Amino acid sequence: MAPCLTAGFVAAFGSVSLAALAASPAPTRDELVRARRWTSEHLRRAKTGAPPPFSFVYGGRRSEELLPGWRFVESSEKLDAQRTRRTQTYTDPATGLEVRCVIVEYNDYPAVEWTIYLRNAGTADTPILGDIQALNIAVRRGAEGEFLLHHSVGSLCQANDYQPLETPLGPGADVRIAGAGGRPTNSDMCYFNVEWPNEGLIIVLGWPGQWAGRFLREGADGLRITAGQELTHFVLHPGEEVRTPLVVLQFWQGGDWLRAQNTWRRFFIAHNIRRPGGELPWTQWCGASDTGMMVDATEENQKAAVDAYMARNLHPDFWWMDAGWYDCHGDWTCTGTWRPDPVRFPNGLRPVTDYLHERGIRSILWFEPERVRAGTWLATEHPEWILPGGEGLLNLGDPDAWHWLVTHVDRLITEFNLDIYRQDFNMDPLGHWRAHDTEDRQGITENRYVTGLLAYWDELLRRHPKMLYDNCASGGRRNDLESMRRGVPYTKSDYADDPVGVQGETYGISLWLPYFAATWGQTDDVYLTRSREAQAVGACLKPTVEGHFRDLPKRLDEWRRIVPCYWGDFWPLTPYSLDNTAWIAWQFDLPETGKGVVQAFRRAECPTEALRVQLRGLDPRARYTLTNLDVPEPQEMTGKELMTAGLQLTAAQAPTALVVCYERRR
Repeated sequence: MAPCLTAGFVAAFGSVSLAALAASPAPTRDELVRARRWTSEHLRRAKTGAPPPFSFVYGGRRSEELLPGWRFVESSEKLDAQRTRRTQTYTDPATGLEVRCVIVEYNDYPAVEWTIYLRNAGTADTPILGDIQALNIAVRRGAEGEFLLHHSVGSLCQANDYQPLETPLGPGADVRIAGAGGRPTNSDMCYFNVEWPNEGLIIVLGWPGQWAGRFLREGADGLRITAGQELTHFVLHPGEEVRTPLVVLQFWQGGDWLRAQNTWRRFFIAHNIRRPGGELPWTQWCGASDTGMMVDATEENQKAAVDAYMARNLHPDFWWMDAGWYDCHGDWTCTGTWRPDPVRFPNGLRPVTDYLHERGIRSILWFEPERVRAGTWLATEHPEWILPGGEGLLNLGDPDAWHWLVTHVDRLITEFNLDIYRQDFNMDPLGHWRAHDTEDRQGITENRYVTGLLAYWDELLRRHPKMLYDNCASGGRRNDLESMRRGVPYTKSDYADDPVGVQGETYGISLWLPYFAATWGQTDDVYLTRSREAQAVGACLKPTVEGHFRDLPKRLDEWRRIVPCYWGDFWPLTPYSLDNTAWIAWQFDLPETGKGVVQAFRRAECPTEALRVQLRGLDPRARYTLTNLDVPEPQEMTGKELMTAGLQLTAAQAPTALVVCYERRR
């Protein structure tokens, strides 16, 4: 069965493909030149002799003074038409420490990335390695204006999840931002846009662990930016290797930071998002039984729930089976025995997935392999694999534990014939990591764990290349770039029932991630359902309650009409706000097709019936047909009118969610 993305996109946009859209030339020539110039100056040591854009302390001495005296070799290889990988290796002749910087340069976007690997190639423990900064750079501004940092709240299961923030970086500024508890977006997003007059720099980290960044003013016109694993102070044993977070820089010019965000979205689609089976992640709607959790699920009631959808001529793309299918004694949080409950699923889960596949429905299954509850199989049979401290943590830095997990989960995926592997993570690992470290090995447990986690995902996806990976960590708490290159955030936040908060989540997350999902639940509340729209949506409905299904066909028709636009450029049309007396609105635009959508929300206590918004990204000379999905008669306006005079939106009642589709006339 072809992914529904293909059919939906072709139906809406004819022969235009998402691959062509992702490759659209959004960057300017000046931006590409600036990126190449910076890369040449800072990442071509053989040519310039400049210090690299990373740093560390080794045996009490800083890398800036050490590296010039170390042996240096460089090699490069062309990965494809747009990417070149360059590997630079510095070797300490005294101790054998190798510092390897793996750089990827991009031809089609003003971006460059690198990851640092440190390996002890000697025969004895190294001196202490510490203060390892994957990023250590300085930027300078002109005589006018100041630095301004655009960044975002992470996913804390609060109303302000993904809230965009602006922090001035004026004289004397010293701003530190970090993850929390060992989950990278548990407090703040590790995505930043530093703006100064007429230009700026996007900085993104990939590290599903505890990172920290610092923005420090230097002198009258300078800004020092550092970032890395928060705590590093350790010796390396012979043959041992660690790595730093991934760093990605994107350069921009022109004074429009929102345009730079859309260049980032396009770069993300072109070079970062994983394509299962060679295709972009599926745009889909998911059915599920009303229980949500699977603690009461059986083979029989899952089949009956599927039948209830099909009997109403509702055909889900996927069927969502969440926590509780395993042997957990009625408590879904009791994780650590990864086998189907033998009472509720005596034949395993394959009969359910076969039943789905026979009806053209794919399967999603929930796992949480890292958290281990006392009394479960893992805790009882292999306590040596568990990092203690409250709930146990399966140590993915332990080769034996890693091998068992890969082998076991791979077997379950194959046995159950799964289409989407969903991995949750409902605990903070940082305390477990640090409690396991000794004085001369601080940060090593985290580093080995993170590299093990990434290798675990990579191996599962290598064995199952057509499988999609859903990355959930208490709803969006592991959305760093390394995680996002492997999976998608189906649950962007566990804060899902307040429409105002959900609107704010979409507004904030869309600045950085071009794909995410949400759960509808029942669909009779149009305001809440429209607030929750995303590229993938789910409905958990009670088969015996007809009213739960009444509005679903209409909501699905509406969603299918607008969902391709979520792959386009994102333009906020109002300020971000959680004020229940305000309007909030945004636009998703596909300039290559001339189509897009405006979504606007008059909130429950908003006294103002009308809102005028100025659209972005349109052809000023073209005419556009605009269709309010609640109003039968379309209207026509020119692109110039829509971008200058603006589009008038009116809602007589509060709360109201308005959806206006537009299309450029041919």
